[in-house]
Amino acid sequence: MNRELAWQTVCEFVQSEGLRKHMLAVEACMVAYARKYGEDEEKWAVTALLHDFDWEIHPQAPDHPMKGEPILAARGVSDEIRRAILSHANYSGVPRESLLEKSLFACDELAGFLTACAYVKPSRTIAEVDVKSVRKKLKDKAFARAVNRDDVINGAAEKGLDLDEHIAFCIAAMTERAASLGLAG
Repeated sequence: MNRELAWQTVCEFVQSEGLRKHMLAVEACMVAYARKYGEDEEKWAVTALLHDFDWEIHPQAPDHPMKGEPILAARGVSDEIRRAILSHANYSGVPRESLLEKSLFACDELAGFLTACAYVKPSRTIAEVDVKSVRKKLKDKAFARAVNRDDVINGAAEKGLDLDEHIAFCIAAMTERAASLGLAG
């Protein structure tokens, strides 16, 4: 599975433009981390793109991502990528052990939260989002209430990252791809 085939899979299963952009946002963060760690950028991109590919057909836990995993296996997605996707759901029973697994978990909820933060900026651009405003919004339980704050905090902690540095890193990664994420203003 390469990035192009992963994107085709996303487009086949995901009709929501917002969900597609979420997967692209997670990809932006993951590829930036892969580059930082000297990891395989395409593998990390594929993992990010496919992590929620089955959300529209299996929107309830524990169906997502467990029922999507056999679809990916049938399409030749590696065990390593499928395991990372399974591990991003706390209820899957698959512990996060590898850097890939921990990074996917760390980037998933945060990318969604950063998108929400950008949407409330006057120009609706990720470039206007800063760490201080993100931290303030994390405390506001009414803002982006679907985002699990514990996952945001624990994702950084599991990777041994300072939360502010992780937020800043992901803002920068998403800013590089702002146009494709619909966050360029």
